[in-house]
Amino acid sequence: MTETTTAATKAKSAKHAASSFGLPDYGIPKFETPKFDLPNMEISEAFREMAEKGLEHTRDAYAKAKVASEEAADLLENTYATVAKGATDYNLKLIEFARTNTRAAFDYAHGLLGVKSPSEFIELATAHARKQFDIVSAQNNELCTLAQKVATEAAKPIKTGVSKAFNKAA
Repeated sequence: MTETTTAATKAKSAKHAASSFGLPDYGIPKFETPKFDLPNMEISEAFREMAEKGLEHTRDAYAKAKVASEEAADLLENTYATVAKGATDYNLKLIEFARTNTRAAFDYAHGLLGVKSPSEFIELATAHARKQFDIVSAQNNELCTLAQKVATEAAKPIKTGVSKAFNKAA
C-alpha cells in the first residue's frame, strides 16, 4: 500500500513540477498564444521619415544627456576634492591650535608651581587669562576665515558648472 501511495505522490509532484515557473497548474488546461500573421504592408514614406526624425531627435537628446551627466559627475568630483582638501586644512589648523593651547596650559601650570604668594597667583592667573583670551579670539577669527574660504572654494565649481549649464541652455 505504501508503494502505491508513494507512486501516486511522485506522479502528482511530477505533474505540478511540469508547469511553467515551477508553480503547480491545478489541472488548468494550457492554451497556446495565437500567432497572427501580419500582412506585408509598405510603410508610407511620410511615416518612415517621421520615425527617422524621431529616432534622430532621440539620439541627439541621449547624447546631450550623456554629456550633461558626465559634466555633472566631474563637477561633483571636483567639488568633493575641494571640500576634502578644505576639511583637511581646517582639521590641521584645529590640531595646531590644540597644541598651542596645550603648551600654554602647561606653561601656566609650570608658572603656578613657582607662585609664592596669593598676589603672585592672582597676577599670573590674570595675565594667563588675558593672554589666552587674545589667543583664542585670534584662533576663532582664523578658523572663521578658513571656513569661509573653504565654503567659497567648494561653491566655486558648482557655480561655474551651473552657469555653464544655463549658458548652454540659452
